[in-house]
Amino acid sequence: MKKKLLFVIDSLSGGGAEKVLSILLKRLDNSLFSVTLCPLCDVGLYKKIIPSYVSYCPILPDANGLSGIALFAYKLKYHLIHRWLPARWIYRFFIPKGSDIEIAFTEGFPTKILSGSTARSSKRIAWVHIDLDVYPWTLTQRVFSNLREETACFSKFDRIVAVSNSVKSSFVRRYGQQPPVTVLYNPIDYQEIRDKAKSANPVPWPKDRRIMRFISVGRLTKQKGFDRLIRICGKLIREGYSFFLVILGEGDLRNTLENMILEEELEQYILLPGFLPNPYPVMAEADLFLCTSRAEGYSTAITESLILGTPVITTDCSGMRELIANRNGGIITENKDDVFYETLKELLDGRIPYEFLKENALARGADFQSVDSMPSIEQFLLSSLQ
Repeated sequence: MKKKLLFVIDSLSGGGAEKVLSILLKRLDNSLFSVTLCPLCDVGLYKKIIPSYVSYCPILPDANGLSGIALFAYKLKYHLIHRWLPARWIYRFFIPKGSDIEIAFTEGFPTKILSGSTARSSKRIAWVHIDLDVYPWTLTQRVFSNLREETACFSKFDRIVAVSNSVKSSFVRRYGQQPPVTVLYNPIDYQEIRDKAKSANPVPWPKDRRIMRFISVGRLTKQKGFDRLIRICGKLIREGYSFFLVILGEGDLRNTLENMILEEELEQYILLPGFLPNPYPVMAEADLFLCTSRAEGYSTAITESLILGTPVITTDCSGMRELIANRNGGIITENKDDVFYETLKELLDGRIPYEFLKENALARGADFQSVDSMPSIEQFLLSSLQ
């Protein structure tokens, strides 16, 4: 008999956790599991690739285009879920019932809501994708009033999944040893990434190959640190260095970042094309992937970059040492603007041998060809019911 899984997530917008979930659902053995997917809001580019076997049950509609009574109803429901109702009531009124395992696939509201589950026969799992000790966004954005409330929330789950060993260490340091924490790396599709990279590149790189091509990918949020990257690039351009940077992604800070580019007079050097369903041709043609994130968990974008043989310079975030350090697929700097700037400057000056980085990125990327986390994920889900 199939085991019933419920996944709760904020939305299916173009972020790393959402992408991971779309891959997980595509590759999950549907002879073993039946799945209900419950996003809090019916938005996101990954909606288009939900497998047909998944029951899709959003709570809130897409607000775009709503007016009159429909918009009023949306706002009322939104405030009930995000501000007014306790977790137990939200679960009772809005969350699909009858699953064997209830999974809060992202931190924040999905975790808070499923902590209020009243399904005694269901197991509850919380998936943690980011270092909440370094970047406690769930508190700064007032999902939880304080650390004690958030710790109590996590304590109501049967198992915690961390996406890297460093995320696990951070979680235990912040919230304690209970419930038990298991590390499960994000699923990837090595061959699909390689195949899609062969498609036509929609982004215009400079024709002059003496100009280095930089790529960065992620949601346009404070966490990803694109504001830092633009400032660093502006400083280097003013010092006479020449390169071209493409930042792929969408998010709340688009206007802020666009204004920064204008203020720094970097329109000729930095491009923000938005979210691309297939970013791989751009990533494959780039010389270097730049990551100035303030915090991560286990970067999907950097994994993809290495699979495509594009070396990386990144700030020291959770998961980076597991992704890069053993095979030198890139450089990990201190998580400081000036250190990242100096490292990038060394590379542009030729003091860091680029060809060495390229060779090691290709070698590290090849490692992922034999990595498949899906059997471990499926076995973990089944064992959680025992």
